[in-house]
Amino acid sequence: PYRGEHYKMMRLKVVGDLGQVLFCPFELKDEESIRRAVAHSNIVINCVGRGFETMNFSYEDVNITGPERLARICKEAGVQRFIHFSHINARQNPEAAFLPQGSQWLGTKYQGELAVKSEFPEATIFRCSDVYGQGDNFINFWFSRMRQTARKQLALYGRGELTVKQPVYRGDLVDAVMACLHDPAALGQTYEAVGPERLTQQELLRYMYALTSRVEEDGVFKFKELMTNPETFAKAFIASKLKIGNVTCFHQTGLDRLERDSISDTSDGYPEITELGVKLHTVTDKMPWECAQFDLYGYYFYETPQEKLQVRKPHILSMNEERAINGQRSKGMAAIIPGANLVL
Repeated sequence: PYRGEHYKMMRLKVVGDLGQVLFCPFELKDEESIRRAVAHSNIVINCVGRGFETMNFSYEDVNITGPERLARICKEAGVQRFIHFSHINARQNPEAAFLPQGSQWLGTKYQGELAVKSEFPEATIFRCSDVYGQGDNFINFWFSRMRQTARKQLALYGRGELTVKQPVYRGDLVDAVMACLHDPAALGQTYEAVGPERLTQQELLRYMYALTSRVEEDGVFKFKELMTNPETFAKAFIASKLKIGNVTCFHQTGLDRLERDSISDTSDGYPEITELGVKLHTVTDKMPWECAQFDLYGYYFYETPQEKLQVRKPHILSMNEERAINGQRSKGMAAIIPGANLVL
């Protein structure tokens, strides 16, 4: 099943033998097209999603009513397994960084979980952190010119020192989905799809940039405080209001995206995907290859190993360090005052 222009899907034909990959157009608001798409399926994986509101679909359409409609029709069609993706920080009342009500996207993701379970109680839900893989919306977003200011500043809440992230490799998430399909215990279960390491947002991005020959000492980029950087807010606001080109040009940016990126990944106590037998890869295992295409000197031939920038491994937070960060963050806006940030 696909939406949009079928020519964008034609390349997928080569992943299967003749007759294995068939295309079936559908629209999220057209129930008959959905029924045709799932009529002969025993497994349905809901990959429909957007990080911003479009001219045709709101957050409620994509995250609540859409998944509810899919789950209901799949149940009626006799589908045996239904997989749905949510977010690690999805809550009824999401934590707020600078938006008064928190992220609307995270709030609707939580409501979407409830809607799916009400129609398809046996559904398996994966609550994902930031998922990275070459050509994805995560790596492309952080390396885009849209995310940096004209002075090559990378504006982050608390300069990225107060936000803890736990990114997961895309291949590990795929392995978890495939494993759950063969595990009867996964019926009706919710899993947290997170990586094996917790690190600050600043440390993660500094490591990603260093992998591409970008270091602060060379003036290629610099971390700045988000709350005192109106340019970043203005660009995100304009991108969200244009509602066109936000996938390939702006990489799904917007005020809600800035809000989500300013919140630490927090567990809600659900089992992790390691319980499905998935062996998780660390950031240092996969990120060098995934970021290789953004290397500033990707076509340069290094004559000696010493000539190439030596990238240090990112610092992984200990429990005490993360506890100190949470204590600093609990001060609210006072925590982002220059000189008051926690230095690890």
